[in-house]
Amino acid sequence: MSTTTIFWFTLANFLSSGLVWAYVARCYSNFVPARYWSAASLCASCGPALGLLFPNPIGLLVAAQMTVLAYCLSAVGIRRFYDRPTSWIATVLVIAASLAGFLFFRLVVDDYAMRIVVYSLSQGIPVALTLTLLLSRDHRRSNHGARMAGYLSILLLVAFGCRAIAALLHLGGSETTMVTVDAVQAGFMLVAAFLAMTWNYGLLMMAIDRLRGDAAELALIDDLTGAGNRRRLLQRMDEECAMARRTARPYALLAIDLDGFKAVNDGFGHSAGDDCLKQFAQAAQDQLRPGDTLARCGGDEFCIVLPDTNLQQAGEVARRVLAACPRQFGNAGRTVGTLSASIGVAQWSSDLIASPERLMAAADHALYQAKHSGKNRVVLYEPAPPLVPIFDDEIGSAPLPAPHALTAMIGPDHHHSGF
Repeated sequence: MSTTTIFWFTLANFLSSGLVWAYVARCYSNFVPARYWSAASLCASCGPALGLLFPNPIGLLVAAQMTVLAYCLSAVGIRRFYDRPTSWIATVLVIAASLAGFLFFRLVVDDYAMRIVVYSLSQGIPVALTLTLLLSRDHRRSNHGARMAGYLSILLLVAFGCRAIAALLHLGGSETTMVTVDAVQAGFMLVAAFLAMTWNYGLLMMAIDRLRGDAAELALIDDLTGAGNRRRLLQRMDEECAMARRTARPYALLAIDLDGFKAVNDGFGHSAGDDCLKQFAQAAQDQLRPGDTLARCGGDEFCIVLPDTNLQQAGEVARRVLAACPRQFGNAGRTVGTLSASIGVAQWSSDLIASPERLMAAADHALYQAKHSGKNRVVLYEPAPPLVPIFDDEIGSAPLPAPHALTAMIGPDHHHSGF
């Protein structure tokens, strides 16, 4: 069977996918993997193009190396997709080994079957190296496209292996040269081309999932400060409530209000107010753990969700946030004011503060006391136990319990007082 038809089929498919990836790379310039996948598809189309233009051993040798390079570029793109370090050394070694194997089994020992084995191994190595990433169970990295690409990677490896075995066993006859192949080898070439194209669609699904996820993430970010927005806050509180119910381990909420922010806005303009918000958000974020969430609820109001944290631990975090507030903040190169905050702290509990809304109400209650008792302080909300039993179906409608104690930590020097 002539390879001409197979080459035309492969050329048309990979050239079209290369153009699609080039357009994706142009529209989403920050999505670096698209550049590698575009180059990979174009290299894969160059292989059959060279085979059609130069249907001789040298032309087909170069065409084979272009196909190997295409798989290597795809693997590099996958590593970049997962923010893994990349090195061109592996690519150079694979291509060099492939070229050396081809030349050896052409010039030293003329063995077509071994050339197929070398070619299959050279394509399979970069594909195999991507499996641990594509089939990872890490929920932070996996997506539907990655799983599809991972399963297709396995099928590609099976196809490469079967083709090599068929060549070694001389299945389909012995009428095989650098220019023509038997029916069995032609079938494997078509299967590999089809799987490679479908693998490419898996990569495209990975890109779509990532870009859609990035867009969804942007919808949860406050544009001015880079902190989460109210939607992000409610999402995190729902997650932490569910976790707390399963594990009985509490989490805490800090409700924060900047002191004197209106005076800054009125006296120095909105630009100074914006700088005030950004500087506070950065100062607060620096005091938090990786799993904590800072969110801007609106205006000069912020909240912090602290997973696996009790009331006293949350109070210490609040004290650090208060101490980190820049005493002087600037705008346009000049100092325009001082910055302080009032913070209310509340802890999730399984009885009467078991929902996000009730926890926010408790933290707001403590914040109100902090604002009206001198500002620049932290107040902890400690609910009193109910006088009568509260049943599970009454928790959502029962009034918020009166505080047993409102403990204030006045300023960053951690003086205590009670109300």
